[in-house]
Amino acid sequence: MSPDGSATVGLPAKADDGDWRRVHPASPFVRGWVALAAVGYFFGRDAFERMLQGRDILDPNLNGRVPWLLAGGGILLLLTVGGFILSWYFTRYQVAEGYVRVNTGFVFKQQRQARLDRVQAIDIVQPLLARIFGLAELKFEVADAGESAVRLAYLPLDQAKQLRATILARAAGVVSGPETQEAVPEAPEYVVLSVPPSRLIGSLLLSEQTVGILLGAVASIAISVYTENSAIFLALIPPVLGIGAAYWSSFNKGYNFTAAISPDGIRLRYGLLDTQAQTLPPGRIQALKVTQPPIWRIFGWYRMQVNVAGYGGAAGNENAARTTLLPVGMKPDVMRMLSLVLPDPGVEDPERVFTSGLEGLAGLGGGTPAGSGSAGSTSTDGFVTTPRRARLLAPLGWRRNGFLATRTALLIRSGRWWRTLVLVPHQRTQSMALQQGPLARRFGVADLVFHTTAGPVVPRLYQADVEQAVQLFDQQAARAREARKRQTSEQWLAEVSGQAPPQSLPQAPTQEDPQHG
Repeated sequence: MSPDGSATVGLPAKADDGDWRRVHPASPFVRGWVALAAVGYFFGRDAFERMLQGRDILDPNLNGRVPWLLAGGGILLLLTVGGFILSWYFTRYQVAEGYVRVNTGFVFKQQRQARLDRVQAIDIVQPLLARIFGLAELKFEVADAGESAVRLAYLPLDQAKQLRATILARAAGVVSGPETQEAVPEAPEYVVLSVPPSRLIGSLLLSEQTVGILLGAVASIAISVYTENSAIFLALIPPVLGIGAAYWSSFNKGYNFTAAISPDGIRLRYGLLDTQAQTLPPGRIQALKVTQPPIWRIFGWYRMQVNVAGYGGAAGNENAARTTLLPVGMKPDVMRMLSLVLPDPGVEDPERVFTSGLEGLAGLGGGTPAGSGSAGSTSTDGFVTTPRRARLLAPLGWRRNGFLATRTALLIRSGRWWRTLVLVPHQRTQSMALQQGPLARRFGVADLVFHTTAGPVVPRLYQADVEQAVQLFDQQAARAREARKRQTSEQWLAEVSGQAPPQSLPQAPTQEDPQHG
């Protein structure tokens, strides 16, 4: 058993066969439709082409071999279908003894299991074909960068939702007592925001990628005119197709994005053809980043991304979508999501503090000195910024780079044109590192890197005064240590309530709850 609670082991000896359940019988066909399509294409391509050409469906030269070809195709089809049936028969799952277990394989048997109190996030995924048949895949992650994600494919949609509710209830501590598979009703939810399709399309057209494409197009046209060679446009066809596919994938993943709050966590839904419903339990987000590209500042748009244990480094478009907390939103949307991620911001005026993190800028004098002359500067909004003497290292960003520690989290802001605000809860700080190059030593500054789980967020404090960086290093280590001591339970509902978990699901939050955390 790995420390994160997931493993690949042999079949359990204590499990009662009556406790195990099977996935939907159509699951292997939904998963393996590509294999069936490949068999049909291999044996039917020639006949289909001859039919389109108005010729005989069967080649006269194959008349003597047709029975053998049909027999071979029939045997291959039977083997494929037989493999699907065996795959379904030997795929079973169980929720018992504080674990969720999934058995697969009829030749090489395997079991994947995860501790319920280590579940980081739960997703309900519906590819297009699964949506047609009313099926869904249930996938939940544990804290190991996604390598041991337990996946159940496929279940009827209602059953998948009910099983997710059961797992979340046990992980949160809502349900206690004997381990049974009794149905638990799905927790109520309250929708807090949605992204209009027009805004999503606008954000894609005004993205950094679009700027790069326009610059590349101008360069290509200039080269073509200068060399008097129009063949260069033929070489651009593959990149153009790839770019178009990337835009479509981003639109397909971000379409109909909706965020809701429920007692079992933050629920995110999105997707046009392939839909996905995520549930992020409270406190499982390791780090958060809010970014604003230069063009987006015209419209006041922001993007939010998170690190969640189990999601990994966001390699590929699927993980990039899963680590996106808000693809594009206005400032009130950002504040609302921040209140869900960090219900206790640890300051008396969170609106002012977060606004300073998103838009703040120190004065030309660097703010009020925070100690001796060699120390960094504290701006009027409370952020400790890069000292003025280091402005040559970052002519545009030295007034923006800075940090602020609240009772519950560390806020790091950076970037004059590409604005960034990073938030790290104290208890999620795993380790830190001070980095200083030769130029930084010359100006008496250093970078402080904070290590959390893998993901798109890399917390880094740029060009802080050396004394301030060392002091923050020691103070943040003490804050993280104290915050982890206060985290006495892996069951997030018990930790939030500060008492024994109730025996039934809480009521739906009121309209004011998301606003005030």
